[in-house]
Amino acid sequence: MTQAAPSPLFDPFAPGFTDDPYPQYATLRAEAPVYQHPFGFWLLTRYDDVSWLLRAGLSVEDRNVTDGPFQELREQMYGEELVRADKLSMLDRDPPDHTRLRRLVSKAFTPRAVEGLRPRITELVDSMLDGADRLGQVDLVDGLAFPLPFAVIAEMLGTPPADHARLRELTGTVVRSLEPVADPALVAAIAAADAELIVMATDMIAWKRANPADDLLTALIAAEDDGDALSDDELVAQTLLLYIAGHETTVNLIAGGTLALLRNPAQLALLRARPALATGAVDELLRYDSPVQASRRITLEPVSIRGTTIPAGAFVMASLGSANRDELYWGSDAAEVRLTRENAHHHVSFGAGPHHCLGASLARLEASIALSRLVTRFPALALDGDVTWNGRINLRGPAHLPVRVR
Repeated sequence: MTQAAPSPLFDPFAPGFTDDPYPQYATLRAEAPVYQHPFGFWLLTRYDDVSWLLRAGLSVEDRNVTDGPFQELREQMYGEELVRADKLSMLDRDPPDHTRLRRLVSKAFTPRAVEGLRPRITELVDSMLDGADRLGQVDLVDGLAFPLPFAVIAEMLGTPPADHARLRELTGTVVRSLEPVADPALVAAIAAADAELIVMATDMIAWKRANPADDLLTALIAAEDDGDALSDDELVAQTLLLYIAGHETTVNLIAGGTLALLRNPAQLALLRARPALATGAVDELLRYDSPVQASRRITLEPVSIRGTTIPAGAFVMASLGSANRDELYWGSDAAEVRLTRENAHHHVSFGAGPHHCLGASLARLEASIALSRLVTRFPALALDGDVTWNGRINLRGPAHLPVRVR
């Protein structure tokens, strides 16, 4: 009788993984911190290795992945044309393209520009909390965690009135492309959603050309840096990246952070008593449960990590979620929430190196305002039912978080 192959140490399709992936990460850190999956990709799970990989200046362009089992599997699922297509957002480009695109977009995310948004963010948060107060209970994802960052990025871009429900549905589908997909129907849905979003972004840009204003989209349309403006396709790609990254990740931060506090009453009480802790608290909550669980790099030459050589052209996943719980770096309480953790800002939830999240300061500001005002306004804040996770492996967070506020 043929013996069944052992289950891989990393199995994101295992029951319960998307609710709690951390036991698998702990096993990987202990037994195989530099792990080659049977499908051909590599996974790093320790803090020092992940931090090095993010800063090492490796590629993010999929065209640099060599042919092999992993590439063949991706092409079977997505189709060769989609896998090998040149992606135009700065998230998917190496220098010099990445440098040029990031420079054009980054002007809207300076510390001064982001801090200037504080009054508007506070106004939006208070309005949403008013709605929760009237009802006495709310799904915090629908009532705060999603609409807040969505409204902020839409106002920053200056986009015309849009079908927000449809945009939410489409972006929620497209971000599934950032993780392993084993369902051909989902692959088709991702491609269709991407095509529809491109049409919507193209229409937004056309509207903005006719209605320029003091906003980010107008600035991108007009942007020139040493005479190098965005092409039409690049403009669409950056617009969609800002729209998607501007809210999908912060949803997980606000909802996941609230859940972590509710499950740790002493830490919730500490933040309520000392709201000035909010900024540091957000970093600890980012560390504890990263809104983005992994980031990828492609090696351009062989690299040696812990005595293991990863060949050139390898697809390497840096497990941000695991690195943020690595006991060797964070100490024996790495799996616990401690809002006063002095080095919490060393987390890798925003990545590191050239691709460090451009919107990190905005996400911190949105979450610090939302969480501090939520917990101080509602002393009786408590869970009011079962939490439902969104079923994603990478952009993981609560899909429904029912709470009562009084």
